Amino acid sequence: MRLVLKSSILSLFVLTALIASGQQEPQYTHNMFNHMGANPGFAGLSNAICATGIARQQWVGFKDEEGNRVSPETYLITVDGTIPALRGGIGGSVMQDNIGFYTVNNVQLGYSYHRRLGDARLGIGLQLSFINSFLEAGKFKPVDETDPLLTNLGSSEASNMMFDMNFGLFYQMPGEYYIGLSSTRILERSKEFDNASNVYMNFRRHYFLSGGMQFTLAGNPAYEFMPSVFIKSDGASVQYDINAMMVYNQKVWGGLTFRYQDALGLLVGVTFNDLRIGYSYDIPLSAVGASGSHEIMINYCFKLELEQIRKSYRNTRYL
Repeated sequence: MRLVLKSSILSLFVLTALIASGQQEPQYTHNMFNHMGANPGFAGLSNAICATGIARQQWVGFKDEEGNRVSPETYLITVDGTIPALRGGIGGSVMQDNIGFYTVNNVQLGYSYHRRLGDARLGIGLQLSFINSFLEAGKFKPVDETDPLLTNLGSSEASNMMFDMNFGLFYQMPGEYYIGLSSTRILERSKEFDNASNVYMNFRRHYFLSGGMQFTLAGNPAYEFMPSVFIKSDGASVQYDINAMMVYNQKVWGGLTFRYQDALGLLVGVTFNDLRIGYSYDIPLSAVGASGSHEIMINYCFKLELEQIRKSYRNTRYL
């Protein structure tokens, strides 16, 4: 069983077909540290309470003719934890994704049921998603003043609120490998903007497939090699990241991410006890990215030793 799973994960690294961009879900370079952001099945599998924050500025310096900064910016905070009484874990996230004059705010809450399969664990997660879309219609400068879409928008600000769902499976062998499969925006909701006539926000269902391994180098256990892959699709296009990281003494790491027809990412990071801090810089490989992209990741986890807490309150008179 373990050999089959390892072979399946390894096969993800050689998938090289049907790649494009233009998907609605935000993009991250630190995908190997952001399982909770894409897969609700991961909630609580770390046997700890974990919080992760990611701030990304893509194509820094990209502006329109009016001098407005229109490059994508994404901010994400996720929190998850193990709840033994629920036989699983709970998790949630808050995300803001800005693209030009369009902003999406997303709040997600979910539960993951855990099932032990030998030494490995499987998380089966379901998540509720509350999405607010906001459009600064007055800032658009149409080439054609008679464009009916922009005419319907008018000059006021437009927004809408929608509800959706996410589902995910996450299987991991701690310290060895993991594989995850998930889908977001399952309901593919569509809703008209307020204060705008016949202008709709249509969300598409997205699919995510991730896998990774870690193993020490022969003869030098201080070095760990951690390859991983992250594949994202909206049914019309597919995008994948291939990652390779080297960790020294479980303290310092560096690596590369190759995003086909988009960017080459450079990653560095350091661990202080239970705190991990990472930085990445994406070098654009496409004509769209006139300048690079910056991303900062902060992750903190702490374990609750419930047995020790109970022992600390024992009274010797009742032993």
